[in-house]
Amino acid sequence: MRYLATLQMIALRLASVLPSLAGVIVVTFLLTRALPGVPAAFFAGPSASPQAIQEIRLKLGLDRSLPSQFGLYLLDLRHGNLGTSLTTGQSVLQDLRLRLPASLELTLCGLLFAISVALPLGIWAATRPDSWIDHTSRVLTTVGVSLPTFFTGLILVYVFYFLLGWAPPPLGRLDVFAFPPPPVTGFYLLDSLISRDAALFLLCLRQLLLPAVTLGVFAMAPIARMTRAAMLGVLSSEFIKTARASGLAPGTILYTYALRNALLPVVTTLGMVFSFLLGASVLVEKVFAWPGMGSYALEALIASDYAPVQGFVLTMAVLYVGLNLVIDILYGLIDPRVRIAS
Repeated sequence: MRYLATLQMIALRLASVLPSLAGVIVVTFLLTRALPGVPAAFFAGPSASPQAIQEIRLKLGLDRSLPSQFGLYLLDLRHGNLGTSLTTGQSVLQDLRLRLPASLELTLCGLLFAISVALPLGIWAATRPDSWIDHTSRVLTTVGVSLPTFFTGLILVYVFYFLLGWAPPPLGRLDVFAFPPPPVTGFYLLDSLISRDAALFLLCLRQLLLPAVTLGVFAMAPIARMTRAAMLGVLSSEFIKTARASGLAPGTILYTYALRNALLPVVTTLGMVFSFLLGASVLVEKVFAWPGMGSYALEALIASDYAPVQGFVLTMAVLYVGLNLVIDILYGLIDPRVRIAS
């Protein structure tokens, strides 16, 4: 019965997101057509004749009406064709396959760093309100969320690379003299472990450390604050008072009962933070020359290249939908009442 309820919840959630995906497709198509600049004139060059510009318009299909262009776009999506990037000359789908693992690896490592620091910090602040730990937590989280991600990245590069020389140069996922691991997952850390190359793993980790910390510092504030608030609410509830009166160990009360009941709002915050980090990673990728989707979409946006921008937005929308589905499943695992209600 439990697995059946979970499958029903997943099916209902998938059905509910289909209109959202349809809206994303329509809005993405219209917004990219409203981008500044004339793509045909851009790729023809400043000295191109009107005839050359018209030929490029015909090649791109920009001479057709908007409904006709939208119909062709839907037909391409049906066949898994996201178009060809005029900037790189390659398939958008192929470009996204190469760049998506880089963005996900950076974002996930930044989120893991934020969780490893913010979650214990929020628990300690909730168990010791108005103490020096609580005040330190507030100061750290306020500073972290107040600084823009690109500014934090530049400060880290200046201190740890330029002044101290501890970090490698911010030139992408790997040192220019090193070769990437054999591609299996696209995540350099995992692929280097799969190939059993410890030296390459350390090189990849060194390159990833500063950009991941940059994202993690930005994400610590909402996670720590929500953890503290949720833990304070649970610790003052009646069942926790009953557990204390029954003589249960403080660690059992804190982690088995209090933390589990406080996880629902924390999981929601993690989902929102992950979405924010995917957007914030655009600036971080530019600072550290990280070859991810954010820098790819930004370059395409500047060049008025429609297809990569559309592919980027659609990919992000699918990631958000998948993330919300994972959060719903985690809700059911953490609190069975959510699964039953759905």
